[in-house]
Amino acid sequence: MRVGSASRRRDLLGAAAGTVALGTGFVGTARAATARGPLVVVGPWEIGGLAPARSGYVFARMQVAETLVDIGDDGTPVPGLAASWATSGDGLLWRFTLRAGARFHDGSPVTAAAVARSLRESTTPPAALGLAPIRSIDADGDGTVAIRLKAPFAGLAALLSHYSAIVLAPASYGRDGTVQSIVATGPYRITTLAPPQQLDAERFDAWSGGPPPAVERVRYLVASRAETRSMMAESGQADLAFSLDPASVTRLSSRNGAAIASVLLPRTLIVKLNAGLPALGDLRVRRALAFAIDRDGIARALMRDPTLAATQLFPPSMTGWHDPARAPLGHDPVAAARLLDEAGWRLAGERRLDARGQPLALVLRTFPDRPELPTIAAALQAQWRRVGIEVTVSIGNSGDIPLAHRDGTLQLALAARNYGAVADPVGTLMQDFGAAGGDWGATGWRDDAVVAALEALAAGRLSGPDAARARGRVAGGLHEGLPVIPVAWYRQQVAVSRRIGEVRLDPFERSYRLTQIRWRG
Repeated sequence: MRVGSASRRRDLLGAAAGTVALGTGFVGTARAATARGPLVVVGPWEIGGLAPARSGYVFARMQVAETLVDIGDDGTPVPGLAASWATSGDGLLWRFTLRAGARFHDGSPVTAAAVARSLRESTTPPAALGLAPIRSIDADGDGTVAIRLKAPFAGLAALLSHYSAIVLAPASYGRDGTVQSIVATGPYRITTLAPPQQLDAERFDAWSGGPPPAVERVRYLVASRAETRSMMAESGQADLAFSLDPASVTRLSSRNGAAIASVLLPRTLIVKLNAGLPALGDLRVRRALAFAIDRDGIARALMRDPTLAATQLFPPSMTGWHDPARAPLGHDPVAAARLLDEAGWRLAGERRLDARGQPLALVLRTFPDRPELPTIAAALQAQWRRVGIEVTVSIGNSGDIPLAHRDGTLQLALAARNYGAVADPVGTLMQDFGAAGGDWGATGWRDDAVVAALEALAAGRLSGPDAARARGRVAGGLHEGLPVIPVAWYRQQVAVSRRIGEVRLDPFERSYRLTQIRWRG
């Protein structure tokens, strides 16, 4: 079955959600149009290295690198570096026809052999492509890449859209196969790369994916504090400032220095639990932790958006996974106390003790990359204290959480998990809740019915009502088993400089869509 075309891709990308149109009457930007520097993007996410699985999201979002497949705003796979693709009748062979005339940033042609080599390097976990049962990736003629599977896998196109599958030129790799430089195919090519803080890029005039960008130079800067990003937007030092905290959004909205664009993402703020620990292995304790959370209060007071209270794991935007009829996770401290009593944690003063007199004391890890996380962690700490659970908040690096998952020291972690990192969420859910669990999903927890449903969905064996029932089994199993506890859904808030005309936010956070931005005036 052949999929998509270049015009289909442009139509979908042009119909973006989360658009902010800026008026033309604003006077006095920080830099005159006649002396424009680069368009500056500021975010909290460091450039952690050159390996696509580590920092490919920066290169993809800045449109330095491309993937074979893009994703439209409706979650549909659309052409990227591949102009089209087809699958065999048994689902074991996928053939991707490359975009005509594509070149790498060093001027060399994009060949099927070069693409196949790059993709083979992207099959090792934690790269998303490692989830597919790939037998081989080879060139099949000058302009076609053939991917052969050991078993049918319906989500292959979606996995190929993940940032860890960006296509790099042979010149990017050293003799040992590690990435030494980013020589890619996007509309911008890197001129300066200074990890972990800065990336500068210029327009790549040989890009064959569409009209040349209007903006000639772009820059990515890392600012870890939300207050700093907000001040940079307000002072004109940043044209796009991502991941703003609610207080900054309120302040910027009342002033005339920047506009605010927002879009609801398929992202949920979750508490990840280690169900392998004796206390947290008891479902009654996990449910008590869930019932003690005042989600409505957190959404209203801290996120300043009451619609973001996460009554289930998947937000309403995830059609087919969110079930409005599902019994919501509510705030019920009385039920939480009863469950702790039943689990043998008696209340002694203000603390819960077990039969040996040991307190129910846990450590909650989180990180400041997303500015709301430390504040929400403090709120959770206070809410859990009210039912006798002692929680210490530890704020470190985001990488501390997967490390603690792997070495078994994790107890609780507060994080933001993007279930749309791969447009078909099955891939991400398999990473998180498959048989072995995952860095950002289950720890010490397994539900065979969830695993079987995910595997059936991934293999493409189900369609129509059968697929809907399988999605329901997955969502229901996670809702009942609580390997992670949903706290709030997520809205991306971005400050937009008045010197640019219109911004279309990507609801899947794959791209900053710099090619669609035009200067004002």
